[in-house]
Amino acid sequence: MSVRPILVIDDDLNTREAMGEFLTLHGYSVVLAADGQEGLTYLRAGMRPGLIILDLMMPEKNGFQFRVEQCLDPELEKIPVIVYSGDREAYANGFFLGAVARLDKPIDVSKLLEAVKAHCQPS
Repeated sequence: MSVRPILVIDDDLNTREAMGEFLTLHGYSVVLAADGQEGLTYLRAGMRPGLIILDLMMPEKNGFQFRVEQCLDPELEKIPVIVYSGDREAYANGFFLGAVARLDKPIDVSKLLEAVKAHCQPS
C-alpha cells in the first residue's frame, strides 16, 4: 500500500531537513515547509498529504495558527496532524486542535516512526 507524501512544517532548517531525510530513508515521500504559511500555501495549491508533522512554536505563522486555518477549511481539516514542541506548556492547547499525536523535542525517532506508521493516510 502506498501512502501520500508527508508535509513537515518546521522553521528550524536542520530539524526540518533531518526529519525529511529520516522519513525518506524509511520509504516516505516528504515535502518540507519553513512555516505555517508555506504549509498552507502547499495545501491551498492542491497538495493532499497523508500526514502533516507540525512544529507548534515558530515565528511568523506558528503551528497553532496553521492548525486553526486548516480546521476551518473543509477540504483540509481531515488531514491528520502530529504536533511537536520543545515547550511542554504548548501542549495544553495542542490537543483541542485535534492532533492525532504529539512528540517532544528532541524527537525520539522511534516514536516518530511509530506515529507516522499509525496515522499516515494511504493514497
